[in-house]
Amino acid sequence: MTLRPRIHDVYVGRAVLGAVLLVWVVLLGLDALLSLSGEVRNIGTGSYTFGHALAWTAYTVPRRAYTLFPMAAVIGALMGLGQLAATSELTALRALGLSRRRIAFSVAIALSLLTVLMVVNGETLAPRAQEKADALKASAKSDTDIAMARYFGLWAREGNTFLNVQSGEEQLLDDGRTRLLLHEVRLYTLDEEGRLAQLTHAQSARHDDDGWTLHNVRHDRFGERSVTRESVDSERWDSALDAAVVVSGLSRPRSLSAAELRTSIEYRRRNGLDARDYEDTYWGRWFYPVNVLALCLAAVPFAFGSLRSGGMGKRLFLGMLFALGFLLLQMFFGRMAGALKFDYRLAYALPPVVMLAVSSWLFRRRSS
Repeated sequence: MTLRPRIHDVYVGRAVLGAVLLVWVVLLGLDALLSLSGEVRNIGTGSYTFGHALAWTAYTVPRRAYTLFPMAAVIGALMGLGQLAATSELTALRALGLSRRRIAFSVAIALSLLTVLMVVNGETLAPRAQEKADALKASAKSDTDIAMARYFGLWAREGNTFLNVQSGEEQLLDDGRTRLLLHEVRLYTLDEEGRLAQLTHAQSARHDDDGWTLHNVRHDRFGERSVTRESVDSERWDSALDAAVVVSGLSRPRSLSAAELRTSIEYRRRNGLDARDYEDTYWGRWFYPVNVLALCLAAVPFAFGSLRSGGMGKRLFLGMLFALGFLLLQMFFGRMAGALKFDYRLAYALPPVVMLAVSSWLFRRRSS
């Protein structure tokens, strides 16, 4: 089998690309519309308006396109091949001597072009746009100035006090309530002349129904010629900082490129912080193109066969179901890697290998 693209590769690729783009636009439009309708309920919180909701949705489109592309690719590929099969063009191509593997190769060439585009988007436009969306939403919903740092969590300003948080998470309590727990909290308090008057470091900060509480606290107060230090186990922190805004403002792994994720992972490992979410996202980026091609190639065999043997609609449905099972398998292995703490590379490599093995078996079975 020659790997040089020929006219039949262009013909099959054009049919597949057209179907993929159509499905992609429909899925992306529906997803964006649903997200915008969900943002409407936030209108009125702080200075959040419909314009902010519309801008937030627009900023998240590149990230949504990146996320939805595997789904659009497999559905579009099967629709494109299904259309060729319905008009007997696949049969004609087979009569010309083209093997099923050669036709699958034509599909892979076409999808590789869009996959490369999405990989570039996932490393450049999507994380930058998502970061702007998160910053816009956090700032509009609160009177507190919010800024996200790429490797060092969140910065917020409340009056003459600046807050820096390394990381945090929401915890579900036994009674169904939630509380926010922040790690490595620093408060920088400035005097009226803009000089640092006090530095407060807390190992953790907790927000619940009673407000904010700092734990393992150290205060450093700066005089003109002296520094005094005071340590306490815990103390209340009287702040109007909205916990929901802090949660939305904390830097998320999806807002970082692969290089920045790698730097963040190394930083967290050096400081004894949990880096599993960052590792999950990092290796997901590396295996993204492999997953897309494996997902589509695993479903391609369902587009072949006699139309009288069960109907193309049934075959396409089974192909989509088979391919979507790949996404669930990938998600399962990723969660298991995080829970059992084994290598994410193994978790992301196993599903494509399994799917490609099954796809190869189906090719041989249908060719026999």
